[in-house]
Amino acid sequence: MDTAVTRVRPRSDYAALLAEIRRAGLLDRRPVYYTAKTVASAVLLVGAWTFFVLLGDSWWQLATAACLAVAFAQFGFLTHDAGHRQIFRSRRANHLIGIITGNLTIGLAFGWWVDKHHRHHAHPNQEGLDPDIGGNNLAYTSSQVRGRRGLGRFLARHQGALFFPMLMLLAVDLRVSSGKALARPDYRRRVPETLLFGLHIAAYLTVVLLVLSPLQALAFVAVHQGLLGLYLGSVFAPNHKGMPILSRADDSDFLRRQVLTSRNVHGGRFTDLLLGGLNYQIEHHLFPSMPRPSLRRAQPIVRAFCDSHNLPYAQTSLLDSYRQALRHLKVVGRGGDPVTETPS
Repeated sequence: MDTAVTRVRPRSDYAALLAEIRRAGLLDRRPVYYTAKTVASAVLLVGAWTFFVLLGDSWWQLATAACLAVAFAQFGFLTHDAGHRQIFRSRRANHLIGIITGNLTIGLAFGWWVDKHHRHHAHPNQEGLDPDIGGNNLAYTSSQVRGRRGLGRFLARHQGALFFPMLMLLAVDLRVSSGKALARPDYRRRVPETLLFGLHIAAYLTVVLLVLSPLQALAFVAVHQGLLGLYLGSVFAPNHKGMPILSRADDSDFLRRQVLTSRNVHGGRFTDLLLGGLNYQIEHHLFPSMPRPSLRRAQPIVRAFCDSHNLPYAQTSLLDSYRQALRHLKVVGRGGDPVTETPS
């Protein structure tokens, strides 16, 4: 059951929508899909690493780095789904998959990320409560800009132009944040997660340094981590940037808070694959435990429900979502008020 369900009044609009979604069977687990997705991702990952070893000491390994960035991202999507318990009903089974795909496979502290991501889901775009708009890197509100000085103020002023280059540091930032979290004595399941995280880092560096010269190894890691961060950041960028920023005191109900702050990206099956299903951001936020392949089927139901309740439903193309996000960052970075465009 979605954790959000218990926080909503029995006769709320959300409860009515939830009942319709359940009748359609869209919250049922999809074991065949996730088995196929995991196998396909594993074949891509193992194939890329095998090619890396066979190719050996060569500058062509930078192309392999790009392939590995895609493979790592696919496992990142699986880690995301496990964090929302989309794969299994059991918390323990999802956690096991999460630490294997996260800590061991791509070097991400699963427990730390899940805690951070769930706080985002509980308070999307809510100032002071959503960790994703905390203003540590990008500035999302004019008050965050005013609180900066020196280099921080310069970066905020030019954050629209610097956004995509900054994303190339995202993968490294996730690993540094993971390491810091795992170093805390109060971290839950600290020992197994630290062991798997450390094994990933050690194996990754060992293989790269054994196969490549030091200079090539440095270039390989830079390209791989840079493209991985760019890919992941580009997937998450359209979801909420440029959508309304809610005040800390906002008391909107669950349905409206999730719909008003989220944006969908329309497209076909390739878009679903490219964005890991996160292009259905409204549906995902309303039903976090809904398996990824069910989001496409839920979309027309949710949109019709929003239309019947006069709720704006934001959906646009991928390129236009970037335009809206960059426009928002540019305006806010220069001291203006956040920009929100009328949903289509």
